[in-house]
Amino acid sequence: MTQLFDTSSLHPVSLELGRLFADAGYELSLVGGPVRDLFLDRDALDLDFTTNATPDQTLAVIKKWADAHWEIGRDFGTIGMRKAGLQLEVTTYRAEAYDPDSRKPVVAFGEDLTEDLRRRDFTVNAMALRLPDLELVDPFGGIKDLHAGVLRTPGTPEDSFTDDPLRMMRAARFSSQLGLEVAEPVREAMTAMAERIEIVSAERVREELVKLVCGAYPRRGIELMTDTGLAQIVLPEVPALKLETDEAHHHKDVYQHSLTVMEQAAEKESDADGPVPGPDFALRFAALMHDVGKPATRRFEPSGAVSFRHHELVGAKLTRKRMKALRFDNDTIKKVTRLVELHMRFYGYGEAGWTDSAVRRYVRDAGDQLERLHRLTRSDVTTRNKRKATRLANAYDDLERRIAELREQEQLEAVRPELDGQQIMEILGIGPGPEVGRAYKFLLEMRLDEGAVGEDVARERLIEWAKSKGIGTV
Repeated sequence: MTQLFDTSSLHPVSLELGRLFADAGYELSLVGGPVRDLFLDRDALDLDFTTNATPDQTLAVIKKWADAHWEIGRDFGTIGMRKAGLQLEVTTYRAEAYDPDSRKPVVAFGEDLTEDLRRRDFTVNAMALRLPDLELVDPFGGIKDLHAGVLRTPGTPEDSFTDDPLRMMRAARFSSQLGLEVAEPVREAMTAMAERIEIVSAERVREELVKLVCGAYPRRGIELMTDTGLAQIVLPEVPALKLETDEAHHHKDVYQHSLTVMEQAAEKESDADGPVPGPDFALRFAALMHDVGKPATRRFEPSGAVSFRHHELVGAKLTRKRMKALRFDNDTIKKVTRLVELHMRFYGYGEAGWTDSAVRRYVRDAGDQLERLHRLTRSDVTTRNKRKATRLANAYDDLERRIAELREQEQLEAVRPELDGQQIMEILGIGPGPEVGRAYKFLLEMRLDEGAVGEDVARERLIEWAKSKGIGTV
């Protein structure tokens, strides 16, 4: 299959590099995702190329041309480089095989472009554009599958997933990112071979999961993982949300609810200049995981109601444990678990009303996750009862209004006592130790309850408190 492209659809760097390799007597093709993205009108910032040149020959071609280059992937035939602000990788044709029991591929260099394409994960990624002639090479029908919205493998899916089990996660990721339907043979192989994902490193699985959650259709990706059994291994807390049906108690489907909350949270992300630019993994993943504590806390009350007391605290612990197992960084874990822990805090605001002190505590506890918490809490409303939904939305509008009003009066995000630790020690005549911490906590609680009272009043109240506790020499 041959098709010519308007050179304006390609970055000039690609054509320039193609000419360099052709002049040196080697083949070079743009390959994989960047070729696929040409047909989807998507920008590709990282460009992947394949060649019949060996790594040493590739280095000889690009050394003087590239702005910078690196050889980290040399053992796998890959030379990386930077040119004109773009990151490029050139990989020697490969005939790659895997030890079925190993996480690491066994690499052999090949000499044929078609055979190199055959070892790639899916047909939509098994296309190449020869450079600089712009000849499309599509031996496995990638264009046809792309137009049909179908995800297939170049060979049998069993062989593909035996070679690299992570490709099962990639199938779910591409379902999310591109909205592709997974062909039935691929789905069947994923279901039969799901347990093979256990030999893949947690880091590689995590990266695919992040891309899936940040995709345009994350629900489709999570549903595919759940339906094939991948989620039971990678993210078991999610399929566990499919609570056993109980017609007598009529509790809602927590699994479908969580998927809907994730979708609604994604819709509430801001643009690039806003407070929560999308796609935002922390917000979306917190939305997916916010109710994972419910299976462990479900209770049937004598009245017939179903309760999930403290499920947000249990859910935060389960989320932290899962994210640690997937090797997430501590900052991301902290963000997500804080959101899960706080997602129920708002409920009851409309009926009971909150004091200014309660609003201050809400802002303080949310910290730098307040904007995400706003969006998560609003997204957690999936009721079909329009009156209830309107009431909750109005209540949260009111809470945000009060936060804004208090912000004008004081810096809520930086609420601190009006006396610092050094002042506390000087006033009370004590040295460093736990008594300073107790005094600081007293002043912080006073600050949250009453707002700013001034240093003089804070000093008087501190002295009174210290006398009542027998602290210091005052």
